[in-house]
Amino acid sequence: MPDPLELLVARLIELATIDETIGMRRLPPERELCDALGMSRGTLREQLAVLERLGFLTRTQGRGTYLSNPSYDFVRTFFAIARELGHLTDDEFSESRVLLEEALAEAAARRATPDEVAELRAVVDRMVASQAAGDSHDAQEADVAFHRRLQTVVDNSVLQFLHEGLSHVLRDDIAARRLAVAEAPEDVRTDSIHYEIVDAIAAGDPAGARSAMRRHFGGRAPGVRSA
Repeated sequence: MPDPLELLVARLIELATIDETIGMRRLPPERELCDALGMSRGTLREQLAVLERLGFLTRTQGRGTYLSNPSYDFVRTFFAIARELGHLTDDEFSESRVLLEEALAEAAARRATPDEVAELRAVVDRMVASQAAGDSHDAQEADVAFHRRLQTVVDNSVLQFLHEGLSHVLRDDIAARRLAVAEAPEDVRTDSIHYEIVDAIAAGDPAGARSAMRRHFGGRAPGVRSA
């Protein structure tokens, strides 16, 4: 049986009209919705508040209420609270991120265009150069940009949603791993392994890209991992 909230959304879609100026579904006024749905105003407001918290509804002063694409806030909050309550563990989050990054690298090797490969390589150039210059902040920004660029190449909204949630929960861990890279001896720093990932993607080698990403997270020296 569908969840009551799912049934409500199905009805809201039927009742909404398209606002041509912004291309979003605009809901009728509350009174019309209550009549059409057979709900009290209090019950309707409670349900709409849930959808708003989930990011599926926005209210614009003077324009009305719209059904919208969800933001990443919900999954970030869900993962963070589940972690605090002990329902999901740090090890589970870390393993999930590695598995997700491996899947993204593998898919990118099947889909990346030459221009996208060039963009990935340019980001790695920036990462390595920044770290060599002692600019750890920019190196971290480049590292984040590299992984987000992979998401763009793969272009899967579900994977991107999960990635944003995991990255939010693991932000302290990611920062600590970048610090470990900065403090490691130059001959064991792991930023350059990103080139192996890019080379495998450029070669259209999904297995090689997955393997290189796994090495990226495993590091080249005990206790040294990159973000």
